[in-house]
Amino acid sequence: MRPVLGLDPVAESVYREMLAHPLEGVAALAERTGHAVEDVREACDRLSELTLVQPSGEHDGRLRAIAPDLGMEVLIARQQAELAAQQAQLEASRAAAVRLIAEHAELNRAQDPGAEQLNGLDAVRDRVALLSRSVRKEVLTFAPDGAQTAANMEASRPLNREVLERDVVMRTVYLDSLRNHQPTVDHANWLTAHGAQVRTVPALPTRMIIIDRTTAVLPVSSADTASGAVILTGQGTLTALCALFEGIWHAARPLGEVLVRDGHGLTRQESTTIKLLAQGHTDEAIAKRLGVSQRTARRVATDLMERLNARSRFEAGVRAVQRGWLPSQCD
Repeated sequence: MRPVLGLDPVAESVYREMLAHPLEGVAALAERTGHAVEDVREACDRLSELTLVQPSGEHDGRLRAIAPDLGMEVLIARQQAELAAQQAQLEASRAAAVRLIAEHAELNRAQDPGAEQLNGLDAVRDRVALLSRSVRKEVLTFAPDGAQTAANMEASRPLNREVLERDVVMRTVYLDSLRNHQPTVDHANWLTAHGAQVRTVPALPTRMIIIDRTTAVLPVSSADTASGAVILTGQGTLTALCALFEGIWHAARPLGEVLVRDGHGLTRQESTTIKLLAQGHTDEAIAKRLGVSQRTARRVATDLMERLNARSRFEAGVRAVQRGWLPSQCD
């Protein structure tokens, strides 16, 4: 066993001696390993935390080491859960990087010709309308707000129709949660009927519009998208944003595709939720990522933890890896 599995040298030596001499107490283990009694006690606490040692059913007050094959399965499962959480954190970091571009870029055009700030919702709508009228080839959109208001959908149709009639490719990614809101589904179907392509995913990093792969519009604040936006035109930035869009688009599900469950009986929303649970997100954060109410997020999370028989979010991650619900390694 190596430290990478979560065992320090003292804990490893104590575990080995407990396997070889199952009836010996702390003092004898300290003598055999050459470590101080207090260090051996701490090692036993660590091994107990990792469920590598358990109270003996035959000898009251004594601990017993579980068999190495079971012990290694526990350690590896914990490591796999941590790796899955790290992968989820990496994905979150990528999404955060996109938001950082909008929130912390130098927004003064005189200082940074690749960025411009728009203040207020009206200014943003006016610029988006202007960009949409000048688009020649393609519009790529992330729409992470879930259900749309009737007024917004109705107001957007004339401009969308005009763009699509010019044979502009329009691809939009919504959240899976919109499938539960029939007016938004109807609007998305209206878009596809006029030539647009619509897909959905469980979670999106930010609202975003990319025009002809040369101009991107992102909110200045992801918490308040109506406060303003930043217009980005830097080539490097646009290359990264387009790559982000394409990666999410290829993983997204066409709107007309029926809801399916994977081999573990999970919907994509549930699969995303278990990843967020393993990463330690709160119900509020999960709700925001999924575009659902906090009550719905709590219900989904509670159901998943009950199905996993888990008492904590970290334990849910461990059990999810053991069941194959989460990847066993970072890809």
